[in-house]
Amino acid sequence: MAKQAQRSASTVGAILATARALFSEQGFEAVSIDMIARDAGIAKGAVYHHFTSKRDLLDRLVDTMQAELATQLASELPGGPPTSRSLANSVGTYLQAAQRADRKRILLIDGPIVLGWQRWREIDDRYFAAAMRAGIQGIMPSLATTKEVDAVTRLTLGAIMEAALASGSAVEASATSAAFVEALHLMLSGVASMEGRDAADA
Repeated sequence: MAKQAQRSASTVGAILATARALFSEQGFEAVSIDMIARDAGIAKGAVYHHFTSKRDLLDRLVDTMQAELATQLASELPGGPPTSRSLANSVGTYLQAAQRADRKRILLIDGPIVLGWQRWREIDDRYFAAAMRAGIQGIMPSLATTKEVDAVTRLTLGAIMEAALASGSAVEASATSAAFVEALHLMLSGVASMEGRDAADA
């Protein structure tokens, strides 16, 4: 049983690695299950044994790659309490990492289009929403309510996703990402200070 599980895991790993390379180089639409099976050195039926469709394969791949990015970002987080600058810089790290050659087309171009905005956001939330909420809560004054923290977190995540999509399609991706990071820093600085909030609203 253990050997069978190992073989299955090895086959899935080969399929995902092959699909990642092909989708990155040629795009989702140009790649077929036949091509993936051929390059992975397995039968076409083996691919369908583990994935119901090419879209299902992309879904798993996006999920796997987002988990990979979340692990990377967690390992690079600075120590100490969060600040508007550290949160913005973490987003910058994500934007730069997502634009790597073997990620950009899958995560920022084909992923949202093929899986749809809702599913793409669900995967993103699974790996980043909790960490972002903790960071937002950490920079907001103690008088902020749970609803306010949740609302600011959702708005921030939406802004990050828009920044990711725009950076992914930009000619000067690095410069575009840097501009978004600075803009996010300004936004989060305002959130941290709660400027303009009336005492009566507390």
